[in-house]
Amino acid sequence: MSAILFDVDDTLYDQTIPFYEAYAEYFGATPAVPADVIYPVTRKYSNAVYSSAMSGEISMEEMYIYRMREALKEFGIAITDAAALDFQTIYADRQRQIHMSPLMEEILEYCSGKTKLGIITNGPSEHQWNKVKSLQVERWIPHENIFVSADVGAEKPDRRIFDYARRAMNLDENAGIWFVGDAYDLDVRGAVNAGWNAVWMNRRKRKLSEDEKEAAMNRGRVVCVETEEELERFVRGIPGADKMK
Repeated sequence: MSAILFDVDDTLYDQTIPFYEAYAEYFGATPAVPADVIYPVTRKYSNAVYSSAMSGEISMEEMYIYRMREALKEFGIAITDAAALDFQTIYADRQRQIHMSPLMEEILEYCSGKTKLGIITNGPSEHQWNKVKSLQVERWIPHENIFVSADVGAEKPDRRIFDYARRAMNLDENAGIWFVGDAYDLDVRGAVNAGWNAVWMNRRKRKLSEDEKEAAMNRGRVVCVETEEELERFVRGIPGADKMK
């Protein structure tokens, strides 16, 4: 591997932790809809309007309101715009307290002495850089190798952000570059379309269709891991995480 680059959210850290903490604080210990049920629904609606928020078609506040309002609506629950933003304030505060697991830190420590490391993450500049700061990733990854979509002017899965990172890190176009990310459509497809290899950090154990598997394998090397333990085995070259699941 000439380089390994990582996504941030739900890759370097488990994104459900700050959400669950904020959800419990705002909605109480026994909410009408459990946190683990509502979380993937909020992500569905967030993903649906994310590009519109990044392009400025809607504001970030409008995106926050939309994802909570529509997610809760699926369960017959109404929420005001003000309440949705109040929840977002708590959630954002929890996101400023995120941290990597000891094992993820060990993975970065192991890789840092053996290959170039970088980050490609989608999102508003200040918001994503705050996460980078909270995670303290610059202990292993140089500041200049961290690429935020809002700063670059392109976002995953757009090939331009992958090409930008490759050039900035002085990586050969035909080098063995790997990208580790949780979002199949953004991270895996984006990396493979840029000519990279991909590790799908599938924490939520999403199942792919046979067509999706075949398309991925035909375009480049894709490895699926479902836990940080599997990711560690992969980067250390230990057999066990070499097939799409």
